[in-house]
Amino acid sequence: MTNFEIEQLRFSQVDVKGWATLSNRHTNWPVVYSLDDGSDIYVGESLNVAARLLQHLESPDKKHLRRIRVVIDGTFNKSTCLDLESFLIRLLAGDGRYQVLNRNAGITDADYFSRNQYQQTFEEVFAELLAAGVFTRTIPQIENSDLFKLSPFKALNNDQAIAVEDILEGLFEDLASGDRSTVVVQGDPGTGKTIVAIYLMKLLRDIARSMPGEEVDSDSIFSEFFAEGYRELLENVRIGLVIPQQSLRSSIEKVFSKTPGLSKGMVFTPFQVGESEERFDLLIVDETHRLNQRANQPSAIQNRRFAEINKRLFGVDDSSKTQLDWIQTQSNHQIFLLDSAQSVRPADLPSASLERLAATDRCYPLTSQMRVRGGSDYISYVRQILSPLPPTRELFRDYEFRMFDDLEQMRDQIRRKDSEEGLCRLVAGYACPWKSKKDPTAYDIELDGVQLRWNRTDKDWINSANSVDEVGSIHTVQGYDLNFAGVIIGPDLRYDASNSQLVFDRANYFDKKGKENNPRLGITYSDDDLLRFVVNVYSVLLTRGIRGTYVYACDPALRTYLQRFISI
Repeated sequence: MTNFEIEQLRFSQVDVKGWATLSNRHTNWPVVYSLDDGSDIYVGESLNVAARLLQHLESPDKKHLRRIRVVIDGTFNKSTCLDLESFLIRLLAGDGRYQVLNRNAGITDADYFSRNQYQQTFEEVFAELLAAGVFTRTIPQIENSDLFKLSPFKALNNDQAIAVEDILEGLFEDLASGDRSTVVVQGDPGTGKTIVAIYLMKLLRDIARSMPGEEVDSDSIFSEFFAEGYRELLENVRIGLVIPQQSLRSSIEKVFSKTPGLSKGMVFTPFQVGESEERFDLLIVDETHRLNQRANQPSAIQNRRFAEINKRLFGVDDSSKTQLDWIQTQSNHQIFLLDSAQSVRPADLPSASLERLAATDRCYPLTSQMRVRGGSDYISYVRQILSPLPPTRELFRDYEFRMFDDLEQMRDQIRRKDSEEGLCRLVAGYACPWKSKKDPTAYDIELDGVQLRWNRTDKDWINSANSVDEVGSIHTVQGYDLNFAGVIIGPDLRYDASNSQLVFDRANYFDKKGKENNPRLGITYSDDDLLRFVVNVYSVLLTRGIRGTYVYACDPALRTYLQRFISI
């Protein structure tokens, strides 16, 4: 039975004061409220909402808002309101209809008595707001969007919160002393490295934009950083977020363009950092393992830019200098987020560079699995299957991990799942030439009588039209979530049953940049060298699915081998 009501009034002193006299719940009861003007929205909770609304009327950044909605329920308590406030903020940011004016520091995910019983009420509140036009999409549609998944409005888990708090403490000490610093955040796929990067960007901007004497949410573990002195340390501090991959970078730019305090101009390529005439105070680098060493770039223009940046920063085009060196030279403070097992091309930073980074004194591990419902055990299991020391067979009760011996059946299952839940895609290693790039009528992957094409776009492919009928490569899905992933393991990876080992088939690997040698550095890559990168590619693909992963292997011997570990 629904107990809540949503009361509406104009955001004016006269209306608020008059409304305050109508019920004691307007002045002495835990409620959740929103303020909006059709473009911007702010969500809050209060025990004395009338007094809080009058305070907001004095706030310069909220004076333009026009409408108030107050959610009142006779069963609400403080914990419930904090939870509903966070629930609405997250969904509003993911929906994209409004710019959310809140800080991200107040988002909570704390448990409390009878929390599960309130979830239905929250969904009913959402449904009423959806009917009123506050939201434009359903909860599943919002939760499947990049705006939601890459939003800074997240409740951090314990690992992430500890890392963020320690990073902030160290950063402010270094800003005050003038010392330089390097921080590393390390974690497996799905542990939320990108979330930490985006969260830090928003939190630092919120601190920098806070006003002296402004009331701070004391429930946040980061409230201390809004005290006097911290804002001043961030004055004129230049901060940038570096994203090596084009697809992920484009998605994050869209999120930043819709987030007050952030802008797409704060997201950079490594080349833009190297070419910048103005130094950065802080650079946060996501997917650090995808930064490049000196190697043949995807275009002649980028090769020229690489050389020019080296000359400008170091005096000569020193072949030993990498994009990591650019970032360290161009900034006083760096925060690197990395997972060395996700390096997928020879041009990526060498393992030795990543190992040196990880040896820094300020290295924070993220271990809690946030993506895959199979948990960290599933991540380890997949990596062991593709290692020289395979695991004992394991079943994952809450995760659908299945082998298919017919590609058409796997494709049909992905389509069914996508129609039910959305965000289900086929992905594959680069084991088929990209014919459709030059001839849109051609098919790239032809197996078991099934004809498929590679992704038609390399920007935000997952959310593009017809992507459910295409196949995504590693370069379009690394850093993203899917509900179900159908992974095609191509003939570039085979199983040698006589020697009980995985082998790389160079003739069936069509990522030109994924197998070319590096004459500039005098490096020739053997099949064993390239096997490591191809195994990393498939490890990444096999860890995209939140609810499940389906697998089809082209090589019959590999298919037989994988059946030891994956159910048919």
